[in-house]
Amino acid sequence: MQIGWCTINCRFNQEEGVGDTHNSYAYDGNRVRKWNVTTTNYGKAWAAGDIVSCLIDLDAGALSFCLNGVSLGTAFENLSRGPGTAYFPAISLSFKESVAFNFGSRPLRYPVAGYRPLQDPPRADLVRAQRLLGCFRAVLSVELDPVEGRLLEKESSEWQVQGQPTVLLTLAHIFQRFAPLLRLYRFSPIVPDLSLQIHHLRLTVAILRHDKSRKFLLSSVLFDALRSAVFFHIKSPLRVEEAGLQQLIPTTWWPPHPGKEGKDSKEVKEETAEERLRRRAYERGCQRLKKRIEVVEELQVQILKLLLNNKDENGNIPLLCPPEYMVCFLHRLISALRCYWDEYKASNPHASVSEEAYVPPQVFYNGKVDYFDQQRLGGLLSHLRKTLKDDLASKANILIDPLELQAATMDDLDEDQEPSPAAAQRPVQALAIGGALPLPRPGWLSSPTLGRANRFLSTAAVTLMTPRRPLSASEKVKVRTLSAEQRTREDIEGGPWNEGLLLGRPPEEPEQPLTENSLLEVLDGAVMMYNLSVHQQLGKMVGVSDDVNEYAMALRNTEDKLRRCPKRRKDILEELTKSQKVFSEKLDHLSRRLAWVHATVYSQEKMSDIYWLLRVCLRTIEHADRTGPLFAFTPEFYLNVAINSYSALKNYFGPVHSMEELPGYEETLTRLAAILAKHFADTRIVGTDIRDSLMQALASYVCYPHSLRAVERIPEEQRIAMVRSLLAPYEQRPWAQTNWILVRLWKGCGFGYRYTRLPHLLKIKPEDANLPSLQKPCPSILLQQHMADLLRQDPDVAPSFLNSVLNQLNWAFSEFIGMIQEIQQAVERLERNFVDTRQLKVCATCFDLSVSLLRVLEMTITLVPEVFLDSTQPTSEMLLQRLAQLLNQVLNRVTAERNLFDRVVTLWLPGLESVDHYPILVAVTGILVRLLVHGPASGTEKATSVLLADPCFQLRSIRYLLGHPEPPGPGAAPPAPDRKRFSLQSYTDYISSEELAQVEQMLAHLTSASAQAAAASLPTSEEDLCPICYAHPISAVFQPCGHKSCKACINQHLMNNKDCFFCKATIESVEDWRAGGASNTSSAA
Repeated sequence: MQIGWCTINCRFNQEEGVGDTHNSYAYDGNRVRKWNVTTTNYGKAWAAGDIVSCLIDLDAGALSFCLNGVSLGTAFENLSRGPGTAYFPAISLSFKESVAFNFGSRPLRYPVAGYRPLQDPPRADLVRAQRLLGCFRAVLSVELDPVEGRLLEKESSEWQVQGQPTVLLTLAHIFQRFAPLLRLYRFSPIVPDLSLQIHHLRLTVAILRHDKSRKFLLSSVLFDALRSAVFFHIKSPLRVEEAGLQQLIPTTWWPPHPGKEGKDSKEVKEETAEERLRRRAYERGCQRLKKRIEVVEELQVQILKLLLNNKDENGNIPLLCPPEYMVCFLHRLISALRCYWDEYKASNPHASVSEEAYVPPQVFYNGKVDYFDQQRLGGLLSHLRKTLKDDLASKANILIDPLELQAATMDDLDEDQEPSPAAAQRPVQALAIGGALPLPRPGWLSSPTLGRANRFLSTAAVTLMTPRRPLSASEKVKVRTLSAEQRTREDIEGGPWNEGLLLGRPPEEPEQPLTENSLLEVLDGAVMMYNLSVHQQLGKMVGVSDDVNEYAMALRNTEDKLRRCPKRRKDILEELTKSQKVFSEKLDHLSRRLAWVHATVYSQEKMSDIYWLLRVCLRTIEHADRTGPLFAFTPEFYLNVAINSYSALKNYFGPVHSMEELPGYEETLTRLAAILAKHFADTRIVGTDIRDSLMQALASYVCYPHSLRAVERIPEEQRIAMVRSLLAPYEQRPWAQTNWILVRLWKGCGFGYRYTRLPHLLKIKPEDANLPSLQKPCPSILLQQHMADLLRQDPDVAPSFLNSVLNQLNWAFSEFIGMIQEIQQAVERLERNFVDTRQLKVCATCFDLSVSLLRVLEMTITLVPEVFLDSTQPTSEMLLQRLAQLLNQVLNRVTAERNLFDRVVTLWLPGLESVDHYPILVAVTGILVRLLVHGPASGTEKATSVLLADPCFQLRSIRYLLGHPEPPGPGAAPPAPDRKRFSLQSYTDYISSEELAQVEQMLAHLTSASAQAAAASLPTSEEDLCPICYAHPISAVFQPCGHKSCKACINQHLMNNKDCFFCKATIESVEDWRAGGASNTSSAA
C-alpha cells in the first residue's frame, strides 16, 4: 500500500502506482519507504488499524506524514507549483488491502495545527442539528397536564410515551426535519469501547421492538446502509487503550512457557508469591472484561431474536459480509436458535429438545434446500439422482423431475463453462437476517462460497405457525431442486398434506417433527457457515497466544543475560535494558489482547456452542447413515465440521478450558470414533478430499490416549471391520496414512520403539508437543489382537497385505537411495549450487515411510509369526524370502563404512533431520530378533537358512549394529581410531539391557550358522543358476512355455503378474524341476 498525493497528469496502471510517476508522492509503511520515482527509507512501520495523516503545504512546497498523530518528518520538498497544477489524494492498494478515508466530513482523530482538512465540516447542518436537539430536549423536559392543559416541568430521564398526541406530533415534526441530516452521518455500532457499543445496542433493541420501525429498517437501512451483520460483531482492539482494557485489566500476567517436552514437562518452576498475586489480579481483570462482554452478547442475541421473526415478510436479497464477522455471529445464532428450539419443545411435547437436535436426512435429497456448489458425499447431485432414483422412489416416495434428469449433461462436470440462464439469474447469497438490494460481490471476500454461507436466513426464520398434518398419502411425489428465490413459505413450513422441508421421510426417521421446519434450515445453514468460514477464523486467533509465548521466552532470555552481564560493560547493559523494556511493553499489550480473545472467542460458553455443533453433526451423520444408499446425498461439509470442530475444541480452547469438562465428553468421543472407523473406507463416499480428511482424522485420533480408548470402546464388529479395511492391500489407494495408523497402534511395543522424539533430534530441533507425531506412545493391545486374528483366520488377507507392504517398502527405500545419490552428487560439485528443498522433503518422506513399513512388518511378525515361519502355509516361504532380501538390502546400504548414507547424514541438511541410523536400524533389528531369537526352533532354523541363502547377506552388517569394527581387507588402511561408530549399546535410554542381550544372542547365532553354511556349501555351475537372480539354483519350470527359474523368483513374480518373464505367455502352472529331469509336482498359477 502506497498513500500520498498526485497531480491530474499522473497515469497509473497495474505496474505503476502512487509514487512511481514524476508528480506523485507516496509513503509505504509496510516497506517503511517513501516513493517519488526513486525510493528511500522513511518513517515507521504501520499496522492494521493505524491512522496516517497526509499533510501538504503548498506555501512551502513540502509534503509530510504523521502516524497515529506522531510526525514522521518532511518527506518531500520543492513540489511543483503554479497555474494548472493541483494535487489530489491518491492511494495504490494490493489484493485484499483496504483503507477508510476521512477528508474532514468527520472530526479528525489527530488534527495538526496549521493544516485544514480538504473538506470543511458541514457547519450549517451542525447548527440546525444542535437547534433540533435542543427542541427535542425541551419536549422531553416538560409534560402536558391532562386536567388543566398546561405545561409542567419534568425530569427528562423519567420521560415515557403515555399516548399524549400533542407531544408525539411535536416530536414527529422534529424528527421529520432531523432525519435528512442523518443521511450523511457515518454510524457504526462496531467500536472498541464496549460501553458505547452497549449504548448503541440497547437503542437498537428498543427500536426493533416496534414492528413498523423494524420493518422500515429491514427494508431501507439495516441491509443497505448499515448491514445488519455489524450488530453481531465484537471487534478485537488493535490498541488496548481504545477499549479501556488498561482500566479493566490494570495488572498484566502471562502464562509460563512449557518446557522442552511440552505439557508433560516436570521442570515447571514453582510460582512465586509475587507471580501469584499478579496472576490473581489479572484473572480478576479478565472476569471484569468477560462480564462486560457478556452484556454485549446478550443484547446481540436479543437483536437477532427480534430479526429472526419472519412475519415481517421481507423478501429482499441479503448482502455479503466480511468473514471476520462470522465467528461472533455464529455464536449469537446458536444461542437464538437453541432458545427458539426449546420454546417450540415446551409447546409441543412430541418435539425434541435442542440437546438432541440434528438435521433429518430427507433435507439433503428432497430438493427443498439448494446447496449450490457444495459437494455431496456420493459425488455430483445430478449423478446421484440418476443412479439412486430407484432408492429415492422405494425408500422416500420421491420421483425426480424428468426435466432435471434430462438437463444433467456434461456441463455439470465442467465448472469453467458459462452458467446456465437459471444460474445466471440466481443472486449471490450471503449473510442477512432479512433482505437487501442485490450488490456485486466485493473483492475483499476471500471465499467464493462464503457469500452463500447464510442463504438460509433469507427465507428460513422463526415462524410460530399452527401445527400441520404430515403427508399421509402413499403416492410418490415429483420434486425438483428449488433455488432460494424460487421457494415459498409453503416449501419450508409445508401445509395440509405437505410436509414442506421434511418431504420424503425415510422409514428410519420418526413421524413426529423434531421442531419447526424453518429452525431445521437455520441449523443446516449454521453448520455450513462453520465449514466455510468460522473454523478458519478460529485458527487465526490462536496466533495471539503464540505471540505471548514467544515474547515471554524472549523476555526471560534477556533477563538471564542481564544477570550474567558484567557490570563494567555498560553499553551491553544499556541495550539489554532497552530490549527488556520493549518486550515488557509488548507483553503488557498482548496479555490484555489475549484476555479479550479468551473472553470473546475461546470462553467456556463459546466452547459449549462448538461442542453442541459437533454433536449436531454426529447425530445428523448417524441418522443419514441409516438410510443406506441415500447417505450419499449428505453434503460433505457435515463430516468436515465434525472433524474440524473436534480439532478446534482440542487444540484452540486449551489450556484454559478442556474438553473433558464438557458433558457427555466420553460418549461424544466414542461416537466420533465410530463414524471415523466406519466411513474412512465407506464405498458410498467418493470424494478424494473428504476420504483423505477422514483418514487423517483417524490417524490423528489414534495418537492420543483418550481418543484411542474411544476407538477401543466402539462395538466389536465395527472395530474388526475397521482393522480389516486397514489390512486391505496398499495398491490402488492412499496407503501412507493407513500405514501410519498401524504404526501408532504398535508404537511402544517394538524393539527400541518407546521414544517420543528421535534421540538425535532432542538438542537440535525445538519441539511442538501438540503435534500428533510427537505424542507419547500409546499402543492398543486390543486392536493388535484384532489384527492378529484377521491375519491368522483369513488365508487371503495375510499374503495380499504383506505382499503389498513389501512392495511399498521396496519402492520407498529404492526411491530414498536414488534421491540421496542425487543429493550427494549436487553437494560434491565444485560450482555453487542449491539442493531443492522439495527434493529434500520428498527424500525425508521416503525414509520415514521405509521406517514405518518396517515397523508394520515387525508388528506382523510379532503377532502372527506363522505367516512367515509356518511351512504348511503356501505363501510363507515366498514372503520370508522377500523379507530377507529387503532386510539385507537395507542393512547393506545403511551399515557400509563411509558409504553414501553415512555421508548424507553427516551433512546435516535442513529438511533431512529425521534421516539417521537409529530409526531404520532398530526397526530392522526388531524384525531379525523376532525371527531368529523369539521364534520356535523350527521357525528360527527356517529363517536362518533363508537369510543366509540370500546372496546379499553380510555378517558385518549384523556386527555393525553392536559397534564391532569391520575387519580391514588386504592392503586396506585401518579405520581412524577417533571416528565415532554407531552402536545400539550407546542408546541405553531407549534400548533395554534385555533387548541388547537378544542382539548379542542373534549375532552369535548368525556367526555360527554362517560358518556352518560356508563349510557345507557346494559349488553350482552357472548353467544351473536361476537366470533371474543368479543366486539360487533353478527349481521350477513354467507351463506351458517351459521357461525356468528358482521358486523364489517365480513365486514373487506371480503375486503381481501372471505373464512369463521371458516370452510374456500366460503361466498356467509351475512344476518342480531338478537337474536330472522334471518331477510331477506342480502348482496352479
